[in-house]
Amino acid sequence: MALSSWRGFISFGLVSIPVRLYPAARGSRIGLHQLHKVCKTRLRQPLFCPTCNRIVDRSEVVKGYEYEKGNYTLLDEEDIKKITPESARAMEILAFVKGDQVDPLFFDSSFFLVPEAEGRKAYELLLKTMEEMQRYGIAKLTMHQREHTVFLRPYDHGIALHTMYLANEIREAPGYGKNDAVKLTPQEIKLAEQLVDNLSEDFDLKKYHDEFETHLRALIEAKQKGREVAAAPHPQRAPVIDMMTALKKSLERSGAARKRSAPSKLAHTGRPSRRAAS
Repeated sequence: MALSSWRGFISFGLVSIPVRLYPAARGSRIGLHQLHKVCKTRLRQPLFCPTCNRIVDRSEVVKGYEYEKGNYTLLDEEDIKKITPESARAMEILAFVKGDQVDPLFFDSSFFLVPEAEGRKAYELLLKTMEEMQRYGIAKLTMHQREHTVFLRPYDHGIALHTMYLANEIREAPGYGKNDAVKLTPQEIKLAEQLVDNLSEDFDLKKYHDEFETHLRALIEAKQKGREVAAAPHPQRAPVIDMMTALKKSLERSGAARKRSAPSKLAHTGRPSRRAAS
């Protein structure tokens, strides 16, 4: 059973909703460990104190802030509890904003908000109101000894929560967005739009996967069984040509692929797709 990351209340106005917070997504990767090449033993990173010249137990560990080189201010759990804000238990919605004003770039980690039994009606009221008005809530939440500003938004018949990157955390990249000097012709734009249309489809999350992860699993299984594994194909990139020619060739290729896939769609659904019919 999934463990909740946080338990408390959402409040907006005088309405309080008891909820639990669950991680919405977690990366799934094969973990490769570092081994000693000689004896094949897994290498570990012990908690070693160079002053006492020994390994220390986790019960001996305290937190400290280095205010100057080699000097620390020590903080114990009681000190931290004293300064923990109200948002450690109550998540007050500070404002509602239009959903289309929030760029996905601002999203950090994602969670699901699940109501406790006594809060289901108020939760449903908040969800339906945000759906109807196309609004996201902005709130404060303290979790794992850090206060986060978070977005609450309707998602798949429930409320999703996303921790927010703050303004000072959004980076700049040299030259990003500076394209005023580039001039595009109407023909280039039209061909690009046709290419995008040919490659457009309904989004299906299950269609996408990590090819490297698949190949890595095959490599591990082959090694375990003493077999060699075939190298992954690496198609050659076409030589650089002018953009109009590249667009036309891409359009021809995508159009041909679209025609090849059309019969299978008809056989599967029994009727033409919306795009094929248009």
